[in-house]
Amino acid sequence: MNPLTTISNLFRGGGASAVGIDFGSSSVKVVQLGKHAGHAVLETYGELAIGPYGNAEIGNAVKLSVSKMGEALVDVLREAKISSRECGIAIPISSSLVTTIELPLVGEQQFAQMVPIEARKYIPVPITEVTLDWWVIPKETSGVTYPFGTHEGPDIKTGRMVDVLLAVIHNDAVRNYQDLVKSVGLNSSFYEVEIFSTIRAVLTQELKPLMIFDMGAATTKLYIVDRGVVKSSHMINRGSQDITQSLSRALALSVKEAELLKRNMGLDTTSGRRDIYELVSTTLAYICSEANRVVLNYEKRTGQSLSKVMLSGGGALLKEFHTFAKDFFETEVVMADPFAKVESPAFLRNTLQRAGPEFSVAIGIALRKLQEMS
Repeated sequence: MNPLTTISNLFRGGGASAVGIDFGSSSVKVVQLGKHAGHAVLETYGELAIGPYGNAEIGNAVKLSVSKMGEALVDVLREAKISSRECGIAIPISSSLVTTIELPLVGEQQFAQMVPIEARKYIPVPITEVTLDWWVIPKETSGVTYPFGTHEGPDIKTGRMVDVLLAVIHNDAVRNYQDLVKSVGLNSSFYEVEIFSTIRAVLTQELKPLMIFDMGAATTKLYIVDRGVVKSSHMINRGSQDITQSLSRALALSVKEAELLKRNMGLDTTSGRRDIYELVSTTLAYICSEANRVVLNYEKRTGQSLSKVMLSGGGALLKEFHTFAKDFFETEVVMADPFAKVESPAFLRNTLQRAGPEFSVAIGIALRKLQEMS
């Protein structure tokens, strides 16, 4: 499962190490980072399919109890030779809400009172059942940036409005992950919505808006990001698992056989199996069409065009999907490369680059935890 058995010996700096945990719908990913000469260093990483823990095939999305999640996490920590007990863990976007709201610009104390009141319009459960966080998004006017707290005057009277990024996590989800971490003997100081972990891992200093296209097993997440700020998020209830199921039904294959066929062939047409290409591309065309609709709505609303699409998640590793997406979106399409943010042995660079999209969240979590420990 984990080819990096020698990384710790090559790069370990002797200091504290941080672990990032991403518990997805079909697999759990872990990454351990250390720090050497001021740089984040990859010490080890690993992934484990969780389907069998829920009596399902490898590649299938499953919903596990906390105890079964604990079993899977213990196994992947052991197989990946994770040594640190200090971790952060990602909360799936399906257990959270990230949106942008507009409010009058007032003092910080008034803002703290206004945000929960406004948030009730977007949250389908009582406000007492969720954990709420928010950030004012700086606006640029005539080339001058106005961050929160630098204005003067009664802003409600002037009509000045600001965008507020709202992040909401259901308390039950937080408690479940707290129980999970405790059950395996880890220490976690934070629980972060996966969208922010991905952004930290895959973006650098992009000055124009782009879309992160994150395809997992059960869902595809779309994040439009401008200068590091989430402008729009959307979730499509289809993912790479739907391709497997389509192949299974149409070709009368077992789910296991269909999963292997998908991984081995993907959108590759060199075998002459046009039927497989058509089945795979039909599901992907639906997902990409939905993504295109999100992009067009954003561009119409803001008057800004996206500079590129960045592919992330395990589904992005499908053979020839990069080419398919490039033709579909008719813009620059790049693969996420989160391992570029950390030092690692040169001979593993190609391997890590290929695996990178699947580990974006785990690396983003580990980077935050490492920074926290510095």
